[in-house]
Amino acid sequence: MAKYRVAWLPGDGVGVEVMEAARQVLDAIDFEAEYIHGDIGWEFWMHEGNALPDRTLKMMEDTDCALFGAITSKPKDEAATELDTSLQDKALVYFSPIVRLRQELNLHTNMRPCKAYPGNPLNYKDDIDLIVFRENTEGMYGGVEFHPVPQTVFDALSIHPKMKKFGEHSLDDLAISTRIMSRKGCESIVSQAFQFAKTFNRKSVTIVDKPNVLRETGGLMIRSARKIAEDYADIPLWETNIDAQCMWLLKNPGDYDVLVAENMFGDIISDLCAQLVGGLGFACAGNIGDNYAVFEPTHGSAPKYTGMYKVNPIATILSAKMMLDWLGEAEKASRIEKAVSAVIAEGKVRTYDMGGSAKTLEMSQAIVAKL
Repeated sequence: MAKYRVAWLPGDGVGVEVMEAARQVLDAIDFEAEYIHGDIGWEFWMHEGNALPDRTLKMMEDTDCALFGAITSKPKDEAATELDTSLQDKALVYFSPIVRLRQELNLHTNMRPCKAYPGNPLNYKDDIDLIVFRENTEGMYGGVEFHPVPQTVFDALSIHPKMKKFGEHSLDDLAISTRIMSRKGCESIVSQAFQFAKTFNRKSVTIVDKPNVLRETGGLMIRSARKIAEDYADIPLWETNIDAQCMWLLKNPGDYDVLVAENMFGDIISDLCAQLVGGLGFACAGNIGDNYAVFEPTHGSAPKYTGMYKVNPIATILSAKMMLDWLGEAEKASRIEKAVSAVIAEGKVRTYDMGGSAKTLEMSQAIVAKL
């Protein structure tokens, strides 16, 4: 009997291909797992009206964790036009499967390591080693939105004096997205960032927000961070605004270590950090809850490359490495990272984004050879 049960969620587009590459690496280190396929992705939206079928969520209940590839995601109106004709009149609304997984499974913490491996021609600098802790279920991506705006919502918000100017518009001409943050959510993500810094001897924690403009939600995040920092006197807490932080990361990336932010701001700075170390082809992530986790590359499904086995699988392979770490398989995780590092340093096998011509599975096979 396998030691672990892993929900295998390839998705669509190049997700299927990079997951195939990751499986080669996992098999090469004799990872004792049973992989249970889960339906997820654009074809299930088109044919069933649900990109994350309930049967997949049910299957995941009996697994230890999940590895996720990539899915196509489109705006609401465009998604509606691609539904089967039999579903067109059912008022179905597309919702991102990965966002739904985060919320349904309470995967409150998104960890995104961004590490430069020497020899990568795309590195901004070779000594970058950042990790972003992104709150995963609240903030601007919490999903509480309205269009058109219901009268009851508008009336409730009208107690705020700045709503007066919006009374000039019809409710059909207004759209509202909320940024809702809880003290518990803020304290949780900051606590995990500090605990990680303490465990791995990181030099600082930087809280990234915009409290001078987003005074209430940003203020709550900053106050929560200051409170948590009192328990970690040896680790400095730095406070920065999101716009300035993007500039400083380009100017002096080596000054920073652990960064922590709410949902949208964490998404923004983690993509910037990813580009500093080669782009999304190297960007791995873990969506982590109290008892379950979903690991994924942060790139999309790249429909134009589907079937070409062209994209870089390293982000997915490093996501599998994160999965092994989370499961307590540190030795196997370390072997994978060392093999990835060796292939990059050697420079003989490079995918198109690295200036080479190697295919997806040629990269994974090179990593297997190093193992």
